[in-house]
Amino acid sequence: MEKKGPGSRPLLAAVLTVALWASAFPGIRAGLQSYSPLHLALLRYAAAALTLSSYALAKHMRLPPWRDLVKMALLGLVGIAFYGVALNLGEVSVPAAVASFLINTGPVFVALEGWIWLGERLHRTGWLGIFISFCGIAVIAWSGASGVTLDLRALLILGAAVAYSLYSVGQKPLLKHYTAVEFTTCAVTASACFLLVFLPGLPEEIKTAPLSNTLAVLYLGIIPAALGYVTWAYALAHVPATRAASFLYLQPLLVLGIAWVWLGEWPSILALVGGVLVLAGVIVMNFRRRATPGEQRLRAHAASVTRSNYSPTER
Repeated sequence: MEKKGPGSRPLLAAVLTVALWASAFPGIRAGLQSYSPLHLALLRYAAAALTLSSYALAKHMRLPPWRDLVKMALLGLVGIAFYGVALNLGEVSVPAAVASFLINTGPVFVALEGWIWLGERLHRTGWLGIFISFCGIAVIAWSGASGVTLDLRALLILGAAVAYSLYSVGQKPLLKHYTAVEFTTCAVTASACFLLVFLPGLPEEIKTAPLSNTLAVLYLGIIPAALGYVTWAYALAHVPATRAASFLYLQPLLVLGIAWVWLGEWPSILALVGGVLVLAGVIVMNFRRRATPGEQRLRAHAASVTRSNYSPTER
């Protein structure tokens, strides 16, 4: 008797993951109403680390050797701790939907990193996509809340996207020897340890913060981070990564809706135009045609952003 496949469940898991990650951006804005960006990062990733570590203990997950633990910790420092702090600082003034557009520039930076460090060739279509995305970034940066003014916090979110792209590329060699759950548990736990330097003052903020805002921060760590990773891993185990990643283009639209319902927040028209340009540039850069071997390797690097970490930490 032929064994039945998973059917539509992997695609449903992919849609659920994107929805969970989309909710993280307005969740950060909600948490920032009572918590400083630094304390929010610590509390969020501490919750994620406790969740993943509890799962690891229950499953008797193996502990990597020290050499690999150091690599995972450094990646966690860059791609989770720094990423989280930079994103939180940026979202102090940048609307949730605009932040999601900026974070989606990850594949652009992966392509540029491959060109600079690996000597990978970018076709004219790739350069056109990068140009369009950076035009969108410029529009967003100048679409401040008080009119057409330079908002440096948008550049902080861009720095978070760069850090996340480095994290995604850097973990590829380790994922040849460890499962995604093993790697992410170690990286997230290490990032929470690094963020402990921001512990002073956090207990006082927890005492004074409304319960709803504290629950929003805990939600960020447990649901978009830990649970979102599990559903994404399930989806990638059953469908091609490129097909699952196509759902990520829906994320900014979902963020718009969630932020409007949750926070009553709607970005300016100029910021939305910039966001559309950013997303259009990413789509153009990944436009499918017959690629050279170098371009195929570039796409493999870019795919790592969506395949392995558009992960619990980010979203």
